[in-house]
Amino acid sequence: PTPFPLHLSPSIKTALERKLPIVALESTLISHGLPYPQNLEVANKAEEIVRNNGAVPATIAILDGVIKVGLTSEDLGRLASPGAKILKASVRDLPIVVSKKWDAATTVAATATIASWVGIKVFATGGLGGVHRDGHNTMDVSADLTVLGTCPIAVVCAGAKSILDIPRTLEYMETQGTLAVSYTHLTLPTIYS
Repeated sequence: PTPFPLHLSPSIKTALERKLPIVALESTLISHGLPYPQNLEVANKAEEIVRNNGAVPATIAILDGVIKVGLTSEDLGRLASPGAKILKASVRDLPIVVSKKWDAATTVAATATIASWVGIKVFATGGLGGVHRDGHNTMDVSADLTVLGTCPIAVVCAGAKSILDIPRTLEYMETQGTLAVSYTHLTLPTIYS
């Protein structure tokens, strides 16, 4: 059950009905992470990699106030367009973005939440937010961490953003009941973004 109307692409509807593997992909990287045309190239490449590995890609965004799970090539182009007014929406922003019928790319927190609403169990992204340096004083903690502790979804990523306080991020994840597993590393890897 979802608190908002959703539009599932035909490929996502079919994959859910047939219980095929689906990988959710966030859209903030497209609209806010990379310049055009690299942003569109990366979005298309990510979907291609998911398909080539036997799963159905489910890039998630909000267009004209409609939460879309599984985007068309036109949707991806719209998010990537240099002049487009695309907001960056976390979970807290979903009600206003939907009610105002705005366009928004979804953050890790929003993507994981939306994916879990429809039953998607795996989500791939570049990197996670976490506890910012001096976050124990400022309370600057990404919603990613709270959401990952409450959504039944596995997140595959390159690590946490290098600007974060990694020990406190891991401690916060533990407090939220979020398991962090590092493949081929003894510590949580970090990424530069």
